[in-house]
Amino acid sequence: MKASRYGVSTVAAVATVLASSPALATQTHGGPEGLVVHQMAHLFFVFSMGTLAYWLRARGLTARRGWRLIRYAAIMLILWNLDAFVAHLLDEQTALVGVRRIDNFHLELTPRPGFEALAVVYYLVKLDHLLCVPALVFLYLGLRRLVAAPDEPAAGDAS
Repeated sequence: MKASRYGVSTVAAVATVLASSPALATQTHGGPEGLVVHQMAHLFFVFSMGTLAYWLRARGLTARRGWRLIRYAAIMLILWNLDAFVAHLLDEQTALVGVRRIDNFHLELTPRPGFEALAVVYYLVKLDHLLCVPALVFLYLGLRRLVAAPDEPAAGDAS
C-alpha cells in the first residue's frame, strides 16, 4: 500500500512537471498608473520591513529566537521587494532587455547594445522566489516559535 502511494505521488509529480506552463511569477501591470502605484507599494513595503527590523533590534526583542526569525523574514522581504522592483523596471519601464519565449523552459534574452550585463541581472531578478520563499519560511518558524513559547525569556534575562 505504501509503495503504491509513493508511485502515484511520483507519477503525479512527473506529470505536473511535464505538463507545465509559464508561471509568470513576476506579473506585469496594465497601464502606467497601475505600475507606478505598484512600484510605490514595493518601496513602501521596503520601508515598512526596514522599520520592523530596526524596531525589533532596537527593543532587544531579537534576543528571543522567534523574534529573531521574524527579523530575518523582514530582511529577506526587503531584498525580495527590491528584487521585484528591479524586475518590474526591466520588464515594463525600460526596453533594455528583449525577452522572447522559446518554449516553457527556455527564454531568449536580447539586451540592447551596451547593456549586455543587464541580461544577467534580468535573469537573476526573475529568481525572486529564492528570496520570497525563505522569507516566508522564516516568518512561519518565528511565529510558530512565539506561539509555542510566548513567555520565553530573552537570552541573558535573569527573570
